[in-house]
Amino acid sequence: MSEDKLSLAKRELTGKKVKSLREQGLIPSVVFGEGEPILTQSAYNETEKVLLSAGYHSPIDLDIAGKKQMALVKTVHMNPVKRTIDNVEFQAISANEVVEATTPIEIVNFEQSDASKAHLTILQVMEEIDVKAKPADLPEAIIVDASGLKNAEDGITIADLKLPKGVELADKELDPEQPVANVYDPAQEAADREAEAAADKAAEEARAAEAEAAAAAPAENKAE
Repeated sequence: MSEDKLSLAKRELTGKKVKSLREQGLIPSVVFGEGEPILTQSAYNETEKVLLSAGYHSPIDLDIAGKKQMALVKTVHMNPVKRTIDNVEFQAISANEVVEATTPIEIVNFEQSDASKAHLTILQVMEEIDVKAKPADLPEAIIVDASGLKNAEDGITIADLKLPKGVELADKELDPEQPVANVYDPAQEAADREAEAAADKAAEEARAAEAEAAAAAPAENKAE
């Protein structure tokens, strides 16, 4: 049983008519499963709260007009202007079924590392990853301990991810050396940018001097 629960009512309105549902504070949705998709609707505030809690990685216990159904969030369509939820697609699942879910990667304890004490910074380049597991085994996040990082050459890769029991990566072709987070020296990065900017400025001044010399050369030849 999931901690996230949402009540859905079946709906009749489709197409452009669902606009009237949104005006009433309702979100149209669809539940996909083995049979025909079920057209549903639910209160905006309640739905938004559940979606924020479950994300794409935690199962939700749906109550569809009195019928219980476990599901994962498949897609959330947002209004591009208002940034509000336009509609939601759910994927029905069963407790014994292995499913795929997108799980956040959470890096912890970097402040305890030698790298942090040396005033280095960590940059997370992969925020989430797709995993496979039974619904009850789906983790809320993949936790990575960064306390062992020491210098700017260190980092975290796919190979460093410790998956909970019963959980595996959905994509077996992922490169184990693909970066999840990199350690860098912000002071050195700033110095490198300044040096690069100075080199670009010197090169631009050199090109300007060459252009000026080239423009002056014909006039000098004519005077001779």
